[in-house]
Amino acid sequence: MTDAAVLRLLASLVLIVLMILAGAWLTRRAGWLRGSSQSPIRLLGSQSLGGRNYVAVVQVEDARLVVGVTAQQISLLHTLPPADAPTVEFSQPVTGSFANSLRQVLGNRA
Repeated sequence: MTDAAVLRLLASLVLIVLMILAGAWLTRRAGWLRGSSQSPIRLLGSQSLGGRNYVAVVQVEDARLVVGVTAQQISLLHTLPPADAPTVEFSQPVTGSFANSLRQVLGNRA
């Protein structure tokens, strides 16, 4: 083999390895390699509080937990009812159009 052929072979191998690494990075950043949804623990949402501190809502089986996360510890802040249990109660039956209901609610606030 000539020197040019060896150089071309090495350049091709480096290019292929770089393409594989770029593809792995892309799939990881895009979230295509997530774990299965069968896990009993799911992160429903989080809110950063600055630095490495944040509040997160985590679902464990049928319980929803509000946890505070710092660099040193995780603390349970509150336990929420299951998501499928509606807790909305109306003091008056809702009748009529949306505009009438909105006017009634805004009138009660004033």
